[in-house]
Amino acid sequence: MKEHIFRYEQHKSTRKLTDMQRVVLKEAKKALKKSYSPYSGFQVAAAIELANGEIISGANYENAAYPLCLCAERVALAAAAAQFPNVKILRMAVTVKSKEHPQLKPAAPCGACRQVILETENKQRQPMEIILQAEKGDVLVIPEGRSLLPFGFDGDALAGR
Repeated sequence: MKEHIFRYEQHKSTRKLTDMQRVVLKEAKKALKKSYSPYSGFQVAAAIELANGEIISGANYENAAYPLCLCAERVALAAAAAQFPNVKILRMAVTVKSKEHPQLKPAAPCGACRQVILETENKQRQPMEIILQAEKGDVLVIPEGRSLLPFGFDGDALAGR
């Protein structure tokens, strides 16, 4: 039987993160204020560090027709691609907050966001680090987004490879 094993770091706080990891996570937390989540009350925000030093953030944007909701990760990735189309993404931090109850467990990107992360890594031919933390609590650092989607769909499938 084959196994899929991936490595990640789990920290009890942000103390062991690098300065830039802390900065990007802090920017994601600031972006929670941009969340439009009147239906679920579940705020999600993401911040991206680009190779040129820019930090781009995004937040979830809900819609009464739920399938039309936009995830924070895809909002941030699309904003980065639109503003800096040829600049590589080094890392993305994602954070969550609920109006109903404290969030203590990091929320991982949904399947659609994982697919877009994989596509972005393939496009730039470089992994991006993913940092996850809720309002408080443990911080997860995942060295490359593709490890979150081990059987992702990519251009090789379309080309018959």
